[in-house]
Amino acid sequence: MVSLQRVDARSLIGPAVILTVGLAIALLPLNLAAVIVLGSITFTAVLIRPEYGLYLLIFAVPWGSVREIHLGAMTVGVTEALVGLVLAAWLAKMVAVREIKTVHPPLLLPLLIFLGAILLSLTVTLSLQYSLKEVLKWLEVLGIYLFVVNVIGRREAKAIVLLILLAGISQALLGIYQFFGLVGPEWFLLFDRFMRAHGTFEQPNPYGGYLGLTLPLAYSLLLASFKMQDTSNARWLPASLVYGVACAVMAAALIMTWSRGAWLGFIAAFIVMNVVRSRRAAALFALVLILLSFAIVMGGLQLLPEPVTQRFLDFLPFLEGVDIRRVEVTPANFAVIERLAHWQAGWDMFSEHPWLGVGIGNYEPVYPAYALPRWDEPLGHAHNYYLNIAAEAGLVGLSAYLILWVAVFWQAWQAVRRTTGYWQGVAVGILGVLTHLAVHNFFDNLYVHGMYVHIAILLGLLFVVAPTSQLSNTNQ
Repeated sequence: MVSLQRVDARSLIGPAVILTVGLAIALLPLNLAAVIVLGSITFTAVLIRPEYGLYLLIFAVPWGSVREIHLGAMTVGVTEALVGLVLAAWLAKMVAVREIKTVHPPLLLPLLIFLGAILLSLTVTLSLQYSLKEVLKWLEVLGIYLFVVNVIGRREAKAIVLLILLAGISQALLGIYQFFGLVGPEWFLLFDRFMRAHGTFEQPNPYGGYLGLTLPLAYSLLLASFKMQDTSNARWLPASLVYGVACAVMAAALIMTWSRGAWLGFIAAFIVMNVVRSRRAAALFALVLILLSFAIVMGGLQLLPEPVTQRFLDFLPFLEGVDIRRVEVTPANFAVIERLAHWQAGWDMFSEHPWLGVGIGNYEPVYPAYALPRWDEPLGHAHNYYLNIAAEAGLVGLSAYLILWVAVFWQAWQAVRRTTGYWQGVAVGILGVLTHLAVHNFFDNLYVHGMYVHIAILLGLLFVVAPTSQLSNTNQ
């Protein structure tokens, strides 16, 4: 008589799960099966090493909007899923070792103040759904900022910077293809020969914004790599080639967006980055600006292509207090009048609700009550973030936002002062990114398409690159 050994049922769970998943994949369509397999691999890898999820986030910001799910006012895509997975994996690792401990970086308090200000506006909000969508954005910013500060060291920071540049290059190449290949809707057509570059962002302006939040980093590192020629570091040449290619393709794509806000943002970033590098550079740049100003006064703008000068100057007649309700709308002035109409609506919201606004995220749902004749489409925001936050969160929210960005620029400036070589190149580049953001947001809202996560990563890197960091990382 053969005796059978008792089998522990728990030992069969693993093989049973694997067999079940395998059979399910075998019976599913190929595309869905591939998504399940890749998703499972990604999920497992991020649980083991949460920083891998951050690397994927860098590419999810520009490319994640290709596939999204709309849940009412909210949009859930790869970016949101990865943010949740990264933060959950980080928390799970701390719970596993029974030690939930985080560093308190300099921008933590200003971020909490701003979050408190926008949460206060929930007391007057019309649509809680729209408000929660905006609050979740800033909670993601806070979460990713704390994750970078606490988990990422200088070794990982170098990989992050490289991946940001590669993501920027990939988007720039797509935009260049769209420009010359005439890929896009007919209203993006330029001179009947080209198409405004828009990447995966659906619109040229946010696409130009993304390039402007990446290009300054490449430009600053290119300048820093030139200084490394005088050192014994043999890596300066290949690094210079990477940074040079990144600068060339992203600058070309930025021009092809035909976005005034993106152009002005990068011009401001370009000036700031050159001025802060050294006193000699600042003096030389001041001289160049004086000469350029003199040339403009003497009619030097006539030397530029007429479409370019017209692009910069066509809004000047509307700065003299013109009543846009009475302006005849033409294809030439449509974009300017549309933006001014939304500025007026935002200002009217702020005027009627000066302290707490109409509720964070509520520009769109309350817009019909403030819309000017002929401009019924809300477009989601006021095309000026400062005016937008004032309309949605009042003086309380606007003041908190300005306090936050004073702290952000101070932190960036301190990082520039405390670093040298490559790391100073990173710090100056991030300062340029922040400058672009501050200027471009006068004409648009760049906290869309996951770009707020991109900003959160760079804010975290400011803390990582400074040598006086309180964070002790063994891999630095």
